[in-house]
Amino acid sequence: MVKTFALFPLQLVVFPGEQLNLHIFEERYRQLVADVEDNNITFLVSTMMAGKMQSTATEVTLEEVANRYPSGECDIRTRGGDVYLLEDYYKTMPGKFYPGGEGSKLEIDYAEDPEMNEEIVDLVKTIYRQLRVSKEVKSVAEGFLTYDVGHYVGLTLKGEYELLTLREARPRQRFLLDHLKDILPNVEENTGIRDRAELNGHFKELIPPNF
Repeated sequence: MVKTFALFPLQLVVFPGEQLNLHIFEERYRQLVADVEDNNITFLVSTMMAGKMQSTATEVTLEEVANRYPSGECDIRTRGGDVYLLEDYYKTMPGKFYPGGEGSKLEIDYAEDPEMNEEIVDLVKTIYRQLRVSKEVKSVAEGFLTYDVGHYVGLTLKGEYELLTLREARPRQRFLLDHLKDILPNVEENTGIRDRAELNGHFKELIPPNF
């Protein structure tokens, strides 16, 4: 079934279950946040790469407006949910400043193989030890999923987006395992992993792209 959503295109990927913290400063997206609060609606965050809107987007739920500023800007905490195929989009929703789009829900296989995830967790912990990263990694017993480390293992934006598009569990796990094994021999050079992990939880101030 195709649904209509408010659309927030950004040069990032949102994974299911992820908490995304954003600083909202543009008037059009301040209006979006107000509409989300007033009407209890969700919105889609779609990934922009090389100036192009990508077709896979994540539904996002507003959890909290953490800070409000006299200028009208605000800090919000949101949570990623279902994944959608973006079938159409338009520059503005009717009567609004912000974009909109039409999306159909994609089924995601969350039944990841525990043994493969044990190997992933062990590799991630090894990498973090070598880089002196203090970030905790959820155990398989605690419900670890590949999405939990998607932003924190040195994937490019293209790589993160590819991980999001892998809807079946085993190919998603294999993709991450192959990446971890590939970067492990020279991981000391990958300081970006440490930098990304240390930024976890802050409010991102991102300039939404024009499209």
